[in-house]
Amino acid sequence: MAGQNVRRTRVAPRTEGLITLRVVRKAQVTPHLMRITLGGGDAADFVPMGRDQWFRLFLPVAGDASLSRLPGKLSTVSYLRYLTISRTERPILRNYTVRAHRPDGPEGPELDVDFVLHGSAADGTAGPASAWAEQCRPGAAVALLDEGIAFMPPDGVADVRLVADETGLPAVAAILEGLAADVTGEALVEVPTAADRLDLATPSAVAVQCVVRDDPPATPGVAALAALSARPVPTKRFYGWAVGEQGLATGARRHWVANGVAKDDITFVGYWRAGKKDAH
Repeated sequence: MAGQNVRRTRVAPRTEGLITLRVVRKAQVTPHLMRITLGGGDAADFVPMGRDQWFRLFLPVAGDASLSRLPGKLSTVSYLRYLTISRTERPILRNYTVRAHRPDGPEGPELDVDFVLHGSAADGTAGPASAWAEQCRPGAAVALLDEGIAFMPPDGVADVRLVADETGLPAVAAILEGLAADVTGEALVEVPTAADRLDLATPSAVAVQCVVRDDPPATPGVAALAALSARPVPTKRFYGWAVGEQGLATGARRHWVANGVAKDDITFVGYWRAGKKDAH
């Protein structure tokens, strides 16, 4: 309505159109996390925005030439055209978060992307993106479409509560690094094993708790949701942000709303769904 103040829930990207990058290097950060550094190509055109900046990532199928068939922008019409490409040639599409950006890498701007590894590419138990991250080599081409940021605390709210599984860990890490020194709150992150814990840089008044999944592995997100539900919901106003497995994201939102948190003070995104084939 005219004259009504509407809180922004997303900041639009500053990078316009499809850009092509190449793998510069890769590093195994934890047993289930592979960091792929991208650069070259159109890297100078990418505009970093911080927080949970995310993008559509296209991975080539049957050679780098398959990327040339991608739309410059992703609309309803262009997405339908993308789907008409044969599955044997259609680039794999997944959503990822910018873990870090460096304008002054050894050969120019660089973009770090953390991939969650699951299963094995060798025996066919890994999803397409996980298998690609495991097997890619320097020089491999990818394409991406920037989608902006969604971590948007309401004006005047300086307490945040972050909840995620390992697929949301890169976004949590980037958000924590960018918080102002006077922000308070907590980050609750679930990881597959104790070896997947990370030391996260964060303001002194934001606590970080890492929850390790049960052994044998339980459904991702269940342990984090149980930990969240077991603690009292703060009485002062806060901004809640929950991402990862769909049940975790929706469960966290349901828990907060049931305890009096305004829906407008919550952002939740189901990155993936447990049991769905080729989720990652």
